Amino acid sequence: MNFQLLGVNHKTAPVEVREQLAIPDKKLGDALRQLMGVTGVREAMILSTCNRVEVLAHTANGNADLRQFLRGHFGLEPLSYESHLYEYREDEAVRHVFRVACSLDSLVVGEPQILGQVKEAYASARAAGTVQSYLDLLLTRAFAVAKRVRTETAVGSSSVSIASVAVELAERIFGSLQGKQVCLVGAGKMSEIAARHLMAKGAGPIFVANRTYERAQVLAQRFGGSAIRFDELYDHCEQADIVITSTGAPVVIFRREHGERFLTRRRNRPMFFIDIAVPRDVDPEMNKLDGIFIYDIDDLQEAAASHAAARSKEAERAESIIEDEVGRFHARVQSLHVVPTIISLQDYVETIRQAELDRVRGRLGQLSAEQEQALETLTRGIVNKILHTPITRLKSAAAGPEVTTLTDAFKKIFNLQDKDKAEESPSAKAEAGSGSRSR
Repeated sequence: MNFQLLGVNHKTAPVEVREQLAIPDKKLGDALRQLMGVTGVREAMILSTCNRVEVLAHTANGNADLRQFLRGHFGLEPLSYESHLYEYREDEAVRHVFRVACSLDSLVVGEPQILGQVKEAYASARAAGTVQSYLDLLLTRAFAVAKRVRTETAVGSSSVSIASVAVELAERIFGSLQGKQVCLVGAGKMSEIAARHLMAKGAGPIFVANRTYERAQVLAQRFGGSAIRFDELYDHCEQADIVITSTGAPVVIFRREHGERFLTRRRNRPMFFIDIAVPRDVDPEMNKLDGIFIYDIDDLQEAAASHAAARSKEAERAESIIEDEVGRFHARVQSLHVVPTIISLQDYVETIRQAELDRVRGRLGQLSAEQEQALETLTRGIVNKILHTPITRLKSAAAGPEVTTLTDAFKKIFNLQDKDKAEESPSAKAEAGSGSRSR
């Protein structure tokens, strides 16, 4: 199948490594084009979230050097991240993509945000022209598998997310969130989910700061809060007991000197930062200040563990579904390899049929419409019966070790050549392989 995947996630790398490899949305197009420049890469997609950075490719021979992209794009010393990388190929890569889309590889098992993030990464790659046939087939199947897991299991039965776990952590810290002032930095989906959970716990008032002030206003109005212009953030932030930050800023927003200023204005009343951004929004140096407490994305794992335990049985059921789907997908992709040979065989026999019909028509003279139809039906029936056994044999051998030997034998016996158009598109192959040419 020649699928390859290389990446890091919250299980293999701490946030200080993941943030170095994070790719912001505005740079994703350039990164994809650079990835396509790696020798052997035919199609490519990049998934970059707070918990993972993964490079997925369909390659010419299943052995492209995806690390070349990491070295060239980030310019980092490989020793700083190499030990944290994982790499999957063929069925293992397919299984991993399915598990990610189904939220079985997430920090919070069953959280719904990851599927949307995978769909966004897929859409970005399609827009950049780096997803064509095989990755399109893989990703659309992954979305269908995710839907099946959600339908047939309860792995996503309750609304759990990184943001909701962050609110749980805040509640553990304070005991009660009633009347605690909150500042949300960033007006994205994570902030919206966090605000919803905070309000349910009695927190408020809520302040929202975002680089686009209009978005901050929309989110603040939705929850009866107030919007803050981003350039005025440091003048208002000290009012908050809890700061939840989740921006896409390439550099830290809160530094040690900001924390010192906040504590002075708050007369040393404690202040809690929950940083769910990657790269991080809060400089870890702030954690050294008495009265400032910082929790980043990795600190949420302990809070997430209880959710994983509660969903273990449902997760096992989901894993079984994925194993079944990996097998089906493997068989489907393997069957595509024989379709060019099937198409060539059908074309070869059809050419003979047409030539013989033309020769016979010259001897039979003028035929009525009914006679022409009878002749067509007769010859097509003979062709279909002759082709049925070899085509069925090719399809049944598609997933086995003898498929290459068998297709090569067919090509030599009938002097066949694969159709280039059929090789370009799995969807076209699948349609052709269904026997449409032999009707």
